[in-house]
Amino acid sequence: MPARGSALLLLLPLWLCLAPRGAAGTPCAPCQQELCAPVRCAAPELTARDECDCCPRCLSAEGERCGGARGARCGPGLVCVSQRPAEPPSPPPQEAEEEGTGRCVCKEDGAVCGSDGRSYGSVCALHLHSWRAQHGGRERVRKVHDGECKLAPAIVVPPKKIHNITGAQVYLSCEVKAVPTPIITWKKVTESPKGVKLLEELPGDRVNMAVQVRGGPSKHESTGWVLINPLTKEDEGVYQCHASNMVGETHAEGNIKVLEQSKNKKANSPASEDMK
Repeated sequence: MPARGSALLLLLPLWLCLAPRGAAGTPCAPCQQELCAPVRCAAPELTARDECDCCPRCLSAEGERCGGARGARCGPGLVCVSQRPAEPPSPPPQEAEEEGTGRCVCKEDGAVCGSDGRSYGSVCALHLHSWRAQHGGRERVRKVHDGECKLAPAIVVPPKKIHNITGAQVYLSCEVKAVPTPIITWKKVTESPKGVKLLEELPGDRVNMAVQVRGGPSKHESTGWVLINPLTKEDEGVYQCHASNMVGETHAEGNIKVLEQSKNKKANSPASEDMK
């Protein structure tokens, strides 16, 4: 019996080392699930058991905290990455990062296109949205392909109608949303001697006209301009902003009305006021 008691004493420290421990490193108490606080996670798939395998707790979603004294864990497909800066920011942030804390980052980097036609920053973001959709009674969202969803051009801000005098500087612009980036061109609607409508590619040989395109102002948007300086009577008419990419194409029209400068001066006379 003394030998057996000695053996039990030797095994006790080993058992204490192997026994389940909480986040603070203390041994786990007997599980009483009726005492567990209820939790509500971003999705049921992010519900897990605590370190003592007793009470439910939420796994962190993408971008949320992980590690630290509470030992927060990341959800499926995520990894905890330390994002502490090399030098502390100045002034210090209002909410200081806890020692040993990181952020959950998706293991698969890069945007993806979902079966709902939406683009997601990562496949983890897609999975979270899909889980929420399913539990909300909606259809599951699957990854269609890597990279953002392709989008046919849509003109979000069409060209406007402009009234100005000869010699002025004017411009028409249009904003287009599309993926991939669209090609934006400008055309002027003209008419042949026989009355047939024609589309003149701009700027063509017009020395008073310039065409420019740049990205923005928002993500997946491009803006195109046609600048006219100086404005002449021949520049009057209908202008079309055309946008196209591998998915589709569209166009919108603007209009320029030109008044002769001499006529504009007459408009300031009392006799012309009633004609406005």
